[in-house]
Amino acid sequence: MEDILTVFQASKYCNVSPKTIINWIEAGHIDAYKTVGGHRRIKKSEMEEFMKKQGIPIPEEEIVGERKRILIVDDDQIIVETIVQSLEEEEYDYEIISAADGFEAGLQVNHFKPHLLILDIMMPDIKGYDVCKKIKGSEETKDTKIIVLSAYLDDEKF
Repeated sequence: MEDILTVFQASKYCNVSPKTIINWIEAGHIDAYKTVGGHRRIKKSEMEEFMKKQGIPIPEEEIVGERKRILIVDDDQIIVETIVQSLEEEEYDYEIISAADGFEAGLQVNHFKPHLLILDIMMPDIKGYDVCKKIKGSEETKDTKIIVLSAYLDDEKF
């Protein structure tokens, strides 16, 4: 299987910012694809071909480091994609997955063990508040950081 790079990994490989990689992708200079969660991925061979054409030196050593895991939970796919794109532009190599509802979030938390959970508080099935209580009530996930999102301005909705 061919090596695949995230935007962050490609930026470190080329010694440019993640935003530069995204700009090159959007301009059609680098072929990339998007995962189901909206993450851009680049084949390492394609990246190296682009680098050779541009005269960018190809590093001899691999860049390795622990990636922070982020789980985004929202039933609005546009919000999920917006958050994913903004996180890809950061100077860090996040491993990001998403869930569309509270039930899936519970499964993903147990499997993925995120460092950070970005959570919509008002979802159609299990409310975000209940997801928070379950995560913070578990010894295994109590240290997971949670950022809560809401489009509601009325406190009584919670």
